[in-house]
Amino acid sequence: MDLIDKAKNFVSEKVANMEKPEATITDVDLKRIGFDGVSFHAKVSVKNPYSVPIPIMEIDYVLKSASRVIASGRIPDPGNLKANDSTMLDVPVKVPHSVLISLARDIGGDWDVDYTLELGLIIDLPVIGNITIPLSYSGEYKLPTLSDLWKGGKEEEKKKEEEEEKEDPSKVVEI
Repeated sequence: MDLIDKAKNFVSEKVANMEKPEATITDVDLKRIGFDGVSFHAKVSVKNPYSVPIPIMEIDYVLKSASRVIASGRIPDPGNLKANDSTMLDVPVKVPHSVLISLARDIGGDWDVDYTLELGLIIDLPVIGNITIPLSYSGEYKLPTLSDLWKGGKEEEKKKEEEEEKEDPSKVVEI
């Protein structure tokens, strides 16, 4: 083996064994229901093992339900990863109402929407260049039934009153 091949092997071995940033999707929440659609927000924790901040080039996302893409997009230049620390990213995903209506037939008897969120976190590592950290998160969103909507407020008020009574029994007046 000549010197150039040895150098290539050495460099590729060092790069392969080099510590890289790690990311996980910690949660996906329904954030807002509006006239233009529904907004979900994914919380992504990214750990940067390097002593310098690393720029995030972009975040690509695809939200699927019933094996269909219901939302996709790209967030350009969302910021930097903190040096030697974890950074929490908030990834907004907007789903138009027209797509939600088409999902209604997939809800079925269990009255929930199963979903999968796929993210591609593209970061710029010095010397190496852009790398993509692929992430995936699956879950379900339980839809409220009509009976939940009608009695939901009353049950919440009753639970709140019971909790207040437990905290301070002197407020309870018996008749």
